[in-house]
Amino acid sequence: MRALPLLRYGLLLVLLASPSLARDVSDKLTIRTLKVSAHPAQEASSIYVSWQVVTALRFEAEVDPTRTKFLGWEGRFEAPLIGGKKVILEPLRELDSGEALPLLVTLVDGTEFTFLVKTKSQESWGWIDYQVNVFKDPDSYNAVLSSLYDSLGRERKLSEENERFKKEENSVDHAYATLLANGQVKKTPFRRAKFWRSKNEDMDMVVEVFSGPEKAAAVIHLTNTYYGQPWRFDGAYLTRDFSSDTARPFALRLERSVLVSGQSGRIAVVVDKSAFEDKGGQLADLALQIFRDDGLLQVLVAMDHTLLRQ
Repeated sequence: MRALPLLRYGLLLVLLASPSLARDVSDKLTIRTLKVSAHPAQEASSIYVSWQVVTALRFEAEVDPTRTKFLGWEGRFEAPLIGGKKVILEPLRELDSGEALPLLVTLVDGTEFTFLVKTKSQESWGWIDYQVNVFKDPDSYNAVLSSLYDSLGRERKLSEENERFKKEENSVDHAYATLLANGQVKKTPFRRAKFWRSKNEDMDMVVEVFSGPEKAAAVIHLTNTYYGQPWRFDGAYLTRDFSSDTARPFALRLERSVLVSGQSGRIAVVVDKSAFEDKGGQLADLALQIFRDDGLLQVLVAMDHTLLRQ
């Protein structure tokens, strides 16, 4: 999918997918433990990478650079860095969904590990391997300790998600977003203020921006017209500019997160007045960014503070 619409009040521009529009992926970076069997029939383990992220593979022993091979990396990766107990991979671009590059790592003691380097996993919204700790003895002290840290990290994330879900259950904004995502605008206090329609060879898009009592909302209607792989929602961000440190809170609901060819879905966002306020209490305009699963911007919607009704 190539063309990316930029939506601003009364202004519609079509942008090409650009690295400068790549999203903040820090919440998807994963450090994990990989226990690899020494059995010769063991399938190659997958390593998930993404552009602008350096992936490090750490081993228990020194790596032999002369017997470590990464096939097909030219044009896709920087030259692999091999030294000590590490192999460092840095993609030059996002890999296509069907690309899987073989990586053979040989340690100085002759132990061989085979991996397939792929684009980010589609599980759990798609993690990216920031660091992979590789062990051939699953019962070794370091392997067990590394697995323990993995488990504690997952438990912490689940706990944070559960707490967030509990808060959302009692949130008025999330209730409004649910109604909007279900097409029940009349059951909300919002009035439509702006409307745009855009179409290209990959996606039909309709964007509605709503004014509300000390709140604003947007509903993005997407229809996948691409006869290839499905479109997948990757994330939404509300910022005062394009830096992650200006991100503001909002309520989000999706009718569906994956659109196969010909399928439609809605993305609804509700923003409270407090999100528009800067540190001095002054109101500022915001930008809603919707990203697709290859990390590039799908839609950018201007959320003007004048949408807020008293």
